[in-house]
Amino acid sequence: MTETVTETGVPGWRRRLAGVGRGLQDYYAGPYRSTFARARRDEEDLFMMMVFSDALGVPNPASYYTVELLPVVYERFHEWHRRMGMERSPLDSLSCC
Repeated sequence: MTETVTETGVPGWRRRLAGVGRGLQDYYAGPYRSTFARARRDEEDLFMMMVFSDALGVPNPASYYTVELLPVVYERFHEWHRRMGMERSPLDSLSCC
């Protein structure tokens, strides 16, 4: 029994099976995409709050570790504080708007 191989080097039946798998993924996960996106946003908001908690005046026992993450999350700070309903940056040292 020989397999037909396409130009990409992948047998035809594997390519079709992968397409069916993607279709089933879209079918079952499609209705829940907004729920997944909301949960991901909530999780990111909690993470941002933990990273910036010491700067916001909330005691954070893990501030030694979260201070290393500040440069990584500074670029998303403006988007986060606007989503949290703060018109201006709550940090005196960081004015983004």
